[in-house]
Amino acid sequence: MKTSIVHILFARHSKPRARGAWFLFLLLPLAGCSDKSDTGWLGYGEGDYAFIGAPQPGWLTEVAVQRGQAVHKGDLLFTLDDTQQQTSRDQAQASLDQAKASLAQEEVNLKFLTIELNRQTGLANANAGIPSTRDQAENSARQSREHIAQLHAQISQMAASLGGADYSLSQRRIVAQTEGSVEDLYFHPGEYVGASTNVVSVLPPASIYVRFFVPETEFASVHLGQKVQVSCDGCKPVEAEITFIARQQEYTPPVIFSVGSREKLVFKAEARAPGGLPLHPGQPVEVRPL
Repeated sequence: MKTSIVHILFARHSKPRARGAWFLFLLLPLAGCSDKSDTGWLGYGEGDYAFIGAPQPGWLTEVAVQRGQAVHKGDLLFTLDDTQQQTSRDQAQASLDQAKASLAQEEVNLKFLTIELNRQTGLANANAGIPSTRDQAENSARQSREHIAQLHAQISQMAASLGGADYSLSQRRIVAQTEGSVEDLYFHPGEYVGASTNVVSVLPPASIYVRFFVPETEFASVHLGQKVQVSCDGCKPVEAEITFIARQQEYTPPVIFSVGSREKLVFKAEARAPGGLPLHPGQPVEVRPL
């Protein structure tokens, strides 16, 4: 609309000098319109991603989620080949079962030896037994008790080994320890995954925040814990709290310190809200102090 008015007025004045005067006159209100408007501090949505990797190396046999899928705690994410771990677990279980069977048998034997010892002790008290026979019965009962104690210790160790084997086997089925949406998948079934290698990334809603930039001219009024209002196109403004302010300032190029470049000096800051902000990473936002 302003452009059409300028063209009309240019057409009405034939003299170049008069035409220039009218043009400068019209530019005055337009220059006023170019002053910086109150658009707030510009920024974007950001998130702290949870990168979920394999605690052990192995072949990836299944990926149970897809990009964009919402997952909850305990949901299966992916599985690794568990042939070796299952074999180790079965061996540990078999050894434990065998030790428990030996313990049960030895406890039965101790009962028999205890009965025999009591009988020989009675005969000795009645001066009817043979001392060497009683001593032998007492020695056998003592050895049986020691054997039982050893078996108990072995069973405890084997139970611990079985627990370790169970845990190792469970680590072949990786379940979510947090809630959120699956943002990316880095491996596919049939690929070999190294230990501590990320396979899935999840974005918990509570970890979404805003990162914005405060001009140097307004930086003195910004402080940690300050309440701000976050708004974006098509979304309802929400309240957040400044939780981070960068110690190092940033420049927009060219980096030449002067009165002009000073206006380009900005400080990075972050604001969060309990439960996270209803934004998407990378989404442009405006932040205003409250």
